[in-house]
Amino acid sequence: MAEAQASLSAAAQPPLHPRDPLLWCIALMGLYALLAGWRLATPSTPYFDEVHYLPAARELLALWQYGEGAYLNREHPLLGKVMIALGMGLAGDNPLGWRIMPLLAGTLALFAGMRALWHASLDRFATLAFGFLLATGFHLFVQSRIAMLDVFMAAFLALAAWQFAAAIREPETGRWRLALTGVALGCAMGAKWNAIPLAVLPGLAFFAARLSAGRRRLFLSRRGMPVPGITLVEAFVWLGIVPLATYALTFAPGYWLGGYLRPSPLAEAGLIGFHGEILSLQQQVITPHTYQSTWPQWMLNTRGIWYLYEVVDAAQRGVLLIGNPLTMLLGLPALAWCLASGAWRGDWARLGAVIGYAASLGLWLIAPKPVQFYYHYFVPSFFLLAALSLALSDLRRTGWGAWLAWGTLVASAGIFALFYKILAAAPLESADSFVKWTLLAGWR
Repeated sequence: MAEAQASLSAAAQPPLHPRDPLLWCIALMGLYALLAGWRLATPSTPYFDEVHYLPAARELLALWQYGEGAYLNREHPLLGKVMIALGMGLAGDNPLGWRIMPLLAGTLALFAGMRALWHASLDRFATLAFGFLLATGFHLFVQSRIAMLDVFMAAFLALAAWQFAAAIREPETGRWRLALTGVALGCAMGAKWNAIPLAVLPGLAFFAARLSAGRRRLFLSRRGMPVPGITLVEAFVWLGIVPLATYALTFAPGYWLGGYLRPSPLAEAGLIGFHGEILSLQQQVITPHTYQSTWPQWMLNTRGIWYLYEVVDAAQRGVLLIGNPLTMLLGLPALAWCLASGAWRGDWARLGAVIGYAASLGLWLIAPKPVQFYYHYFVPSFFLLAALSLALSDLRRTGWGAWLAWGTLVASAGIFALFYKILAAAPLESADSFVKWTLLAGWR
């Protein structure tokens, strides 16, 4: 009798709704923006791939200001360079203008990534741990402080993940969130083609969910997961047609970029024809590079890139792109844990981290790009750290493992502080100071 009454009492209790850590996410985003934005204008000269993207952005700026400009850096889509040019238009053609939009994009990527994991998992600890691990994981910090294209791609992918996860969690907002997902996916591809394997995943996930439900009216039924009220046909519009249309629109400025004596190469070839040139430029054989690497080296964090190491602004300075030595390695068993526990529980947050990692890294196993670099691991590292944050949350719930979960976060911050000087181009003591941080030969 007592057991029956206890069961009735438990059934009468309202369902548990975890409290949204939105304010903590905003606070963490603000602290990250301050940290990454500190001395953003150092170095005061272009470094690493800025030398390719800044001239292209200047031509876009010239198009807006004077009505003419050359089409440079054709091997990549336009949107990332448009964003850099926008920053230069707002803050001037100076180091702050070059890097202000990458900083804003990196800050958005951090916030959107946390919101995506919250809506996917409803796990407060994992959400905030993910933001903390991203902020101290080296990749995002370095890419937020340099005028390259990758951070824009990552920001739009994170925004798409946020809106797609929120559409599933809050189906009453599903329609406009799916529309935003489609726009963000198109923008991600418009920043860099590396986004393509991930851009197809939301549509495939929607189709797989409806197919597994066994609906008789597969294409027109509004019932069932992942977003009730949305038919498969409508989902195809938001997640298939809208991304492609948005991607096409990102090339609009290119129709007027041709130079002073001839029309735009985009206008000459047309959008589809021009993509043949982009593809050929992507596949061209380039001279082997000192810092080229392969995907096994990315996974094991054994090969980095010195974006900068020279005397600039009256001091020896360096910027090294590697991953956080602790969390990049801990993330690998965390992926295995998320795969096993996600499959066992039917937990799509954990499985999604694994699938996203596999899709974004798998591109580089088959990509016909002969020379690859560690910055191609930037997007896979997001999913790696998402898996680690979910695994740490599981560890924390065991009770005995709570100190390990919290200790990992503290250690990640400590290692970030240790490497800060060569992540932020801070002054170094001498020309051979790099040996303090290059514990592995592949980091030199």
